[in-house]
Amino acid sequence: MTVKEISRPTTTPAPAKTTLAPRRMSPFDLLQTEIERVFDSFNGWPAAFTERAFSPSMEVVETDNAIEVSTELPGIDEKDVEISVSDNVLTIRGEKKFEKDEKKKNYRLVERSYGAFERSIALPQGVDASRVKAKMTKGVLKVEVPKPATSKAQQVKINVD
Repeated sequence: MTVKEISRPTTTPAPAKTTLAPRRMSPFDLLQTEIERVFDSFNGWPAAFTERAFSPSMEVVETDNAIEVSTELPGIDEKDVEISVSDNVLTIRGEKKFEKDEKKKNYRLVERSYGAFERSIALPQGVDASRVKAKMTKGVLKVEVPKPATSKAQQVKINVD
């Protein structure tokens, strides 16, 4: 396989009061020109790409008696969070709202995420939804789901007639 050398135009300062000859375009220059043309004709990203999705971090721990779910929800009020248990699925949903400050701040970079979120976790069969407890402290939501009582195997005596 041979490597072809691409000749690149060399530029030298033009003498005063002369016109420059048109620059010869390399394949890379043509590619860059085409990419710039595409971006110049683009009218903007759809909202789904510009708004950063908010997905809270979650930790799930199983103990002997319960399943404990901890979710980081900094800056979210408990009234903006909904917890439900249905068909053995724990669902935590809510919204982190963008707070507009009308003091005419000039933003250079916004890295904080805002928006609605929903996280779901499969639970074991037989969970009693009425016994689920939730507590929010310092931006961390802790949900405790008591495990269902396990049925113990019993020996069945065979009766003879």
